[in-house]
Amino acid sequence: MTAAYLGVVFLTIVLLLAFHRPLYQAILGGVVMTALLYRIPALAVLHRVLRVFTDRGSCSVLISLYLITYLQRMLERRSLIKQAQQDLNGLFHNRRVNVAGASMFIGLLPSAAAMILCGDIVKDATDGYLTPKEQAVTTSWFRHIPESSLPTYAGVLLICNLSGVALPRFLLAMLAPVCVLVLLGYLPYLRKLPKDPGSAPSSSRRLDALHLLQHLWPLLLILFLILACGLGVVEAVLISIAAMAILCRFSPRELLAMVSSAFEAKLLFSTFLVLVLKELIAYTGVLELLPDLLGNLPIPTYLIFVLLFFLGTIISGTSGIIALGTPLAFAAMDGGVPLVVLLMCICHAASQLSPTHVCLVVAADYFHISLGELIRKTVPLSLLFCLLMIGYYHLLLLL
Repeated sequence: MTAAYLGVVFLTIVLLLAFHRPLYQAILGGVVMTALLYRIPALAVLHRVLRVFTDRGSCSVLISLYLITYLQRMLERRSLIKQAQQDLNGLFHNRRVNVAGASMFIGLLPSAAAMILCGDIVKDATDGYLTPKEQAVTTSWFRHIPESSLPTYAGVLLICNLSGVALPRFLLAMLAPVCVLVLLGYLPYLRKLPKDPGSAPSSSRRLDALHLLQHLWPLLLILFLILACGLGVVEAVLISIAAMAILCRFSPRELLAMVSSAFEAKLLFSTFLVLVLKELIAYTGVLELLPDLLGNLPIPTYLIFVLLFFLGTIISGTSGIIALGTPLAFAAMDGGVPLVVLLMCICHAASQLSPTHVCLVVAADYFHISLGELIRKTVPLSLLFCLLMIGYYHLLLLL
């Protein structure tokens, strides 16, 4: 019954979204249903709510979400995003490349709030060609491609560490899946866009590249501080905000005005509720029951772990199932690089369908669509990617 209760929780969220209730109400319904069905004591619920504020990882999500929104306001005030879009037009003179390249570049930032910056660029480049639902899927799909394979994300570091697979070998084997992800997003959505960005060809691509660096330096600084200096997202964004305030000569009045305008109450509250839901699901221990439930299925061992990682990611996110499932998978079978690539790809595909994935909440809110609409349009892409990666797994075994 424990697993069945979880199905009821997600069904509650889906039904509330289907009746066009706001996202925060749907997630709140899931939180209440989880507490009731699993009979979680009131004190335990309160403790888990407080953990969102005391746990460094959860709290940093909320803080970075606000700080990135604040940085976005600064970029808008100096028109840097629009100028960067013009630089991309001159550099590549291809609207499709602009959308995919900019989203994947911003996707290097390991923060859900980066979705807001991606949304700005995608919306500007695709208005009139894609519907808001298609814009949301395009933004989410391309922004998350770096998350599938780059060591700026905890899931990649964790699965390589637990499996014993060297990171360079993993990265090499992930080149093909990354290309597949780009292609899956390109064919149904980017292909609808005209290649011509609607501007004159560049007279000097060297200057466009230089201007692009000048207009995106706050984001490049954040990446440098995270990748080269090992700082967290919150610290890196704070430094970038301070540097931009000085170098772009923001007045105290401007900075003070953006303190309130960057506070997106609905978005922050919805994100908070998603984090609470994840805490309550973790409290129930349902994730630990999945291996036993799936172990009796009459299918090959690797497919059992495919299902385990897919369902586990939807329930609790990537890091949780990787921490639980990777040691089990490599104890059960001699997987090596093929298995770790397959499991990481399955995690990535499932994360695009999880109602506990904060980025999806941000994307749905930004484009003013429901979370259910975003997930429904992503389902075909994610499932097709899973099928293709199962084939890629068998190919790697042959090699």
